[in-house]
Amino acid sequence: MKTTLETTADPSAQELAFLGEQLTAFNDADVGASGRKALAVFVRDEAGKVVAGISGYTAWGWLFVQWLWVDESLRGQHMAGQMLQAAEQEAVARGCHGAWIDTFNPKAARAYERQGYQPFGTLPDFPIGRSRIFMRKAL
Repeated sequence: MKTTLETTADPSAQELAFLGEQLTAFNDADVGASGRKALAVFVRDEAGKVVAGISGYTAWGWLFVQWLWVDESLRGQHMAGQMLQAAEQEAVARGCHGAWIDTFNPKAARAYERQGYQPFGTLPDFPIGRSRIFMRKAL
């Protein structure tokens, strides 16, 4: 079989979906089905506009928080903690035993530590001058 190697900054949605499907099939055969299910928590203002939120998923007994954002007007009011608590409760209801999140923001890391997350690894200079901190919590 003749192959070519292509690097692109513009992959198609279909190509990315294909990769995801193939990796999922491989992992399912290797370690069993992940049971991956999306999980989101939103905070809305009186007009229904999203002013804070979490996006992630549960899989293999873990909650992974991919994105966590709080509007500047709500920062310092423990909104991240409230959203994490809601996500964790849903994760436990789904049978999860742990949660993980990462950040390169020192303030966010402190907020996560207040919620019971503990660092388990760092990646220096991601981005330059900061460290990406990987954190976990037993649920």
